[in-house]
Amino acid sequence: MKKFWVLFSLFILPLVFYIFLSKGIYKYSNLPILTEKVLDIKSISNNTATFTDHLNIVCFLGRNVQEGKASMFNLNQTIYKRYFQKPYFQVTAIFPAGMEEEYKSTIEELSVFTDVKSWNFVYANPSEISAIFKSFETPFELNENYFSENAFIVDMESRLRGRKDDDDTSDGKLYGYDMTSVAVLKNKMKDDIDIIYYQLKKSAEKAARRKREI
Repeated sequence: MKKFWVLFSLFILPLVFYIFLSKGIYKYSNLPILTEKVLDIKSISNNTATFTDHLNIVCFLGRNVQEGKASMFNLNQTIYKRYFQKPYFQVTAIFPAGMEEEYKSTIEELSVFTDVKSWNFVYANPSEISAIFKSFETPFELNENYFSENAFIVDMESRLRGRKDDDDTSDGKLYGYDMTSVAVLKNKMKDDIDIIYYQLKKSAEKAARRKREI
């Protein structure tokens, strides 16, 4: 009997645990597409950044520097520092044109303790900002300063990704992630980015297997 329990703990229990984890991974291994095609950031004049072929975190930081700075630093500490060295990852912060000098010191402060190589700082006129934001097709609106408290996940094919079974929204759909809440960034956005990277890993493995079979 003792031998049975030793074998159970060494072999059977880990196998059951693995199956349990595998089912969990399968259940959450597909982050839904909420909007099929958002307007690419490359549509903004005098801008070289693009959403295509990148895993994008997009935020609209507005004219109120203190409001924008707080959100930027939350996003940087909780999300950016965790993923900026991963392939395809980038954060695009969109500001109203004319705010370059106002945000200059904030970006310099950020760069003191962060490698900002995967940050895109884009300045656009109000109509361009509104057009990109509306193309996300969310229930949200920009405020009078062209600020949104939500950050968004846009995948490599310029599709808005999010949840359809979120417990904290009335219809279950989570379009954006509240940058003012470290808990939301840490417990929801981080998990959802991990799902996309899991998908990318599995797709790469599948493509490699096909290549070996040819």
